[in-house]
Amino acid sequence: MDNKNINGNNTVADSNESSIHDFDFALICEYFSSIKRQGPGSDDATRKALSLMGEMGEEAVVADLGCGCGSQTIQLALHTKANIKALDLFPLFIEKTMENCRAKGVGDRVEGIVGDMGNLQFAKESFDVIWSEGAIYNIGFEHGVNLWRDYLRCGGWLAVSEASWLSDERPDEIAHFWNDAYPEIDTIYNKVEQMRKAGYCDITTFVLPDECWTTNFYLPQVEAQRLFLERHPDNDTAKGLVENMRHEAEMYSRYHDYYGYVFYIGRKA
Repeated sequence: MDNKNINGNNTVADSNESSIHDFDFALICEYFSSIKRQGPGSDDATRKALSLMGEMGEEAVVADLGCGCGSQTIQLALHTKANIKALDLFPLFIEKTMENCRAKGVGDRVEGIVGDMGNLQFAKESFDVIWSEGAIYNIGFEHGVNLWRDYLRCGGWLAVSEASWLSDERPDEIAHFWNDAYPEIDTIYNKVEQMRKAGYCDITTFVLPDECWTTNFYLPQVEAQRLFLERHPDNDTAKGLVENMRHEAEMYSRYHDYYGYVFYIGRKA
């Protein structure tokens, strides 16, 4: 669920100003579980980030926080020998993740867990890798990289994708849109500095290509939106959710030169 926090508020604001937090949990889950990816990304991007941290043996344990329906979880399982704990707040997403992992033959090394990424119920220094694609925004990037460091073993890796400004200046319209949706959006330089201060080293970044947004995230929603509205023809909240996502896609088509998702990979010092 790209770049906007959720709190279960059922009211719908003007579609050009509302965020994902203005919509009902059940509708959000239904909508996003109908598409492969719940935010911008790609299998290639997952594998590229994974390649930057070396091989993992059978003894390695990876936490995939905010796993959604498990697209990246599958890649982590296919391209490592690690055991993976896939965590998400929503039971439906965990069901989908495990269903998808079993279909790919990797379900035996993935444990689906319903839980809160901001209140992890694991022992400290439990993980060799903490992974989170497009989800750390739920607790805030700076808070997340500090909080999750305690759960990494010495020398363990953090890999997260995060909405970031790609330039120091941007038009007022897109600045307002993002500052309303996610006030912690910042430049790559400032995000890297936050990681350094939190105690990470060997930090590497790369920007996700446009197709991670267009082909992989927004385009599949076109048919999903049609079917979603057919299921909820008289539901103003459902209509508002679709209008919100269409507006978000339009903003990206106009202003993608100014922002994007960036992978941040760093090692616990």
